[in-house]
Amino acid sequence: MSRKAVVDARRIVIKIGSSSLTGKDGAGLDQASVSKLVDAVAQLKLQGKEVIVVSSGAIAAGLAPLGLQARPQDLATQQAAASVGQGLLIHSYTESFRRHSITASQVLLTIEDIVRRSHYQNAQRTLFKLIQLGVVPIINENDSVGTQEIRFGDNDRIAALVSHLVGADLLVLITDVDALYDAPPTQPNAQKISEVKSIEQLEEANIGGAGSKVGSGGMVTKIEAARISTGAGIPMLLTSLNEVSQSITGSEHGTFFVASANKKSSRLLWLAHAATPRGRLILDDGAVVALKEKGVSLLPAGVTSVEGEFSSGDTVELVSGSGAVIARGLVAFDAEEIPQMLGRSTKELAKELGPEYERELVHRDDLVLL
Repeated sequence: MSRKAVVDARRIVIKIGSSSLTGKDGAGLDQASVSKLVDAVAQLKLQGKEVIVVSSGAIAAGLAPLGLQARPQDLATQQAAASVGQGLLIHSYTESFRRHSITASQVLLTIEDIVRRSHYQNAQRTLFKLIQLGVVPIINENDSVGTQEIRFGDNDRIAALVSHLVGADLLVLITDVDALYDAPPTQPNAQKISEVKSIEQLEEANIGGAGSKVGSGGMVTKIEAARISTGAGIPMLLTSLNEVSQSITGSEHGTFFVASANKKSSRLLWLAHAATPRGRLILDDGAVVALKEKGVSLLPAGVTSVEGEFSSGDTVELVSGSGAVIARGLVAFDAEEIPQMLGRSTKELAKELGPEYERELVHRDDLVLL
């Protein structure tokens, strides 16, 4: 797959970060920046494309009206700023899209809306109907009520999961850097990475950063979004607001992430990137090797200890003795049942505890390696 995928994409999800939408140091929304994005979306709509926008910026937009100079550290003030800023954000989009006779809508989501099946289906139906009606949905994380999500700047992850949710052909991440570099772009020897064929090729690159003064993400979250998107078979383009119009025409601007040929199922994608682990199973070395190299289920004999409180069917992390998380899976037993099973064969357990114990702790169909 090449950048022709950018040109051919019919349904496109575009995510823009706070630092790209706000003025210097986040002093309110920069209307010129909003208009620049809207003009790019309108350009795509004229070509018959379907576009969904995932927009950060609610907290940043609420700072100036509240007299705040920087993103607050405490959750309550962040939520207050989001509550003030969300109305300003959607109003800005609505007025700007009106110049092109395009209707925009507001859709507020949390991670829970994407990972819980009933919520997932409802969000999917709503977005499909909006697309059918020619509306441009403006999705934002529901920061005014979010708890865990608000602390991690997960709009990048939400954008990748929404791309999968709506069956997008392309994910575009707009950030304040024009592309991905093999070192911090402020360094004189930093080289632009034009194309990423596999996320693994980035392991040697010095990529990092906690994000801007008003944002909460960074390049690490962009890479995680690329991992989710490409793992779902959706290519991703990383670019800046100043270059987005050229980038979406298939030019060499930005960084293009090639979609994986071996895409994960919806269920495993959710398990790997969206499910919240409720506990941990610590594995011995033999179990780690078996899971990684043989693709087998996890049996009680390979587990040395259990951490957390969880029920059968919950997501747990599978961890090596050194503390590395190697996989996630849906556990088949409650946490309090497992200690008596550790290090023992299923036949031995069935003989002593009953036939219902002659089964895997985590079946290989409910397990994804990380």
